[in-house]
Amino acid sequence: MSAETASTAPSFPQAMEIASHWLALWEAGELSDEVLADRVAELVASRDGARGFFVVSLSGDSPLLDRLPEPLLLQLRAAGEGVVDLTARNLAMSTAMALHHRRNGDADQAERSERVAERSTALLRRLTPTAVKQRLEILLEAARDAGGADRDFLDRWGYDEAQRQAIARAVLAVADAATHGG
Repeated sequence: MSAETASTAPSFPQAMEIASHWLALWEAGELSDEVLADRVAELVASRDGARGFFVVSLSGDSPLLDRLPEPLLLQLRAAGEGVVDLTARNLAMSTAMALHHRRNGDADQAERSERVAERSTALLRRLTPTAVKQRLEILLEAARDAGGADRDFLDRWGYDEAQRQAIARAVLAVADAATHGG
């Protein structure tokens, strides 16, 4: 990475391209878990960088988040609340969209959304528990139509009552598994 690139956070499209490239190298065995983790840490240091990484890693075909190497998990935990926030939002959006796609008879898209939700759930279960609990409580409050900080987020995407109920169930599933060692 050049000095110019290192001092400038990537745009969202650049971050997606960078993440895709790194995941391909990792899958080919050309990047170790540790080197990939260090590079991802640089990427998720900015909001657009983190968004790009998660779009690629949660929705793509790479098995990275299915295997979640320990060095990467440590870096994602160290990145803090921004990673927790984006993962929670991805859980909400993918859960709502899975229901939307099922309603419209698009099983392929529904399965893709469900995979994102499953990966988001699995990641949330392994991130810092206190931060995850706090973030999911905010999302749950909004999903239950009790207001809160995420109300605008859910309203902006136009999620209906059934989608909000699905989001609430997904949030509770994360919490339940974390509480019961799942």
